[in-house]
Amino acid sequence: MLSKLNSPQREAVKYLDGPLLVLAGAGSGKTRVITQKIAYLIEQCGYQPREIAAITFTNKAAREMQERVGHLLEGKSAKGLTIATFHSLGLQMLRQEAALLGYKPQFSILDSSDSYKILADVLATTDKQLLRRTQSQISQWKNAFINPDQAKAQADEELTHAAAKVYQLYQQTLKAYQAVDFDDLIKLPVELFEQHREALEKWQRKLKYLLIDEYQDTNACQYKLVKLLTGVEGRFTAVGDDDQAIYGWRGADVENLRQLTEDFSRLKVIKLEQNYRSTVRILRAANQVIANNPKLFDKKLWSELGTGDLIQVSAARDEDHEAESVVMKLMAHKFEHRTQFSDYAILYRGNHQARIFEQQLRNHKVPYTVSGGQSFFDKAEIKDLVAYLRLIANEDDDPAFIRAATTPKKGIGNTTLERLGEYARDHHLSLFAAAFEGDFQRELGARQLEDLLTFCQYINRVQERATRDPAGEMLNDMLNAIQYEAFLYDSEEPRAAESKWKNVLDFTGWLTKKGNEDEKNLLELTQMISLMSMLEGRENGEPDAVKLSTLHAAKGLEFGHVFLIGCEEGILPHRESIDTDRIEEERRLMYVGITRAQKSLNISWCRKRKRAGETESCEPSRFIAELPHDDVKHFGMPTSDPAAAKENGRERMAQIRAMLAQAKE
Repeated sequence: MLSKLNSPQREAVKYLDGPLLVLAGAGSGKTRVITQKIAYLIEQCGYQPREIAAITFTNKAAREMQERVGHLLEGKSAKGLTIATFHSLGLQMLRQEAALLGYKPQFSILDSSDSYKILADVLATTDKQLLRRTQSQISQWKNAFINPDQAKAQADEELTHAAAKVYQLYQQTLKAYQAVDFDDLIKLPVELFEQHREALEKWQRKLKYLLIDEYQDTNACQYKLVKLLTGVEGRFTAVGDDDQAIYGWRGADVENLRQLTEDFSRLKVIKLEQNYRSTVRILRAANQVIANNPKLFDKKLWSELGTGDLIQVSAARDEDHEAESVVMKLMAHKFEHRTQFSDYAILYRGNHQARIFEQQLRNHKVPYTVSGGQSFFDKAEIKDLVAYLRLIANEDDDPAFIRAATTPKKGIGNTTLERLGEYARDHHLSLFAAAFEGDFQRELGARQLEDLLTFCQYINRVQERATRDPAGEMLNDMLNAIQYEAFLYDSEEPRAAESKWKNVLDFTGWLTKKGNEDEKNLLELTQMISLMSMLEGRENGEPDAVKLSTLHAAKGLEFGHVFLIGCEEGILPHRESIDTDRIEEERRLMYVGITRAQKSLNISWCRKRKRAGETESCEPSRFIAELPHDDVKHFGMPTSDPAAAKENGRERMAQIRAMLAQAKE
């Protein structure tokens, strides 16, 4: 079983004498090590699948792992094995132990737009910037495991002090709604285990071995959870790469790698340095750039995949010229090498850089996908349905109540809702509970009350069926009862309505299938959806299309041919990181970009760029100067002979045009 592994990979799979850190360079087969180790624990070491948990950061990585383990165990059951994201595991724990923390098991999970609305109410403002800043500050506190009282005590300036007060009110509101936000799915299990010894011991007995993927992306809260679960013996394998730590802005702390060596004195470190993805030149470039960062652990990637093509670095006149020449080069390369569109990626530092490339690709009829685009779950029609499901699962979920009560319209007007809201607030009740209070009902006109109670009683009836009847049947009945299809066609243009209704049918079809396959009722499916919509949308099979992606979203992916664009000072490295002296994380981002490429790498920068209507001169990124000179070929540099460069460019363009014309015939 282990014969296909190289010797450090084999050592990592077999090592069980204590805590283990596997330093896995880009493309060095880390998923293979994790999946083989799971199979090894079950087949050779007597572990039951239900005693093992592998923790990842995305649903996609978890699914991929699940499939690979399935193949390795050939016919043997992996039933009970936990392969989940940190947040899904946290959700499982909270579901089972909710009562210890004063929650009911059907608590709601709020997405960032729900929590944004709650903050807008608490702060009584519509100032988007202030709200986003406060939201991000609260998220950082939760990731660092700091509660509202600690935040208040630590606040050093007026703004943070105000945010700490808002944090306290925000948490109280969440508790009143019997709801948690995304960060609570990790923070609350840590609180639970710190406060309730018996719950911790139960989960330590349940999960006897932990494998953690992308360990460099963990934040303080996730590290605490791992430490609590693995106990003093440290029964875990953590796999990570300090050179790919690019989520510092999101609370991830590469220091957690150093912390491991201090907290677990018996920690063994194994390095995976053989790369199975890229050519020697691409790896030399990656090694040389990253060598400029101070190192926690020293490692050098190497490969047996041949020297490969020179890395091309091109200077463009401006962003239009850059987009045009990248798309031309890509099309010519595809034509020459008979490759697929999906072999190519255009990677950039910020989402705003994509628009001009999308235009060029559309002009040339090149199919493309943009990662980090709108998730399926962010569509209004899906959020409408999810609001109903959330309310059926937890009638105290006020944000879901408001959306469901008003979409489609049911005669429940703003005045009714305002009066209901005031009554609920004064009496510390949820909106749903307040609607049934005699005192409130006497305040309301007969017609308004009838419409409100018709809605609430409908929710009560559906709740009774929700644990009993099949999810698919319930969903169809619900769509008919609220006449959602008619509502769409009344409020949208016919084509838009048709496409929205198709999304609704896709969604209910997918939920019905999921309910049947996983034997889950509507309530269990609802919590799963809330979580999935925050981790990412459903990835369908990848189409044959060029991938446009930010560097952050491209981590973990690989492409035959990569175009890394906009490599200028102020973009990569980002202007903010230059001002705050955070260049190291930007250099790791460059390293991630370089190591996505298997066979060829094109890097481009612009001499001039439009900013706020003005044209500014640009400098090439300092990371370009850090590339190994012998492995790089420069184009359009002022130092090269301009006449020759122009002639060379003209010839190349003529060749490309001739080839494309030929292809169309």
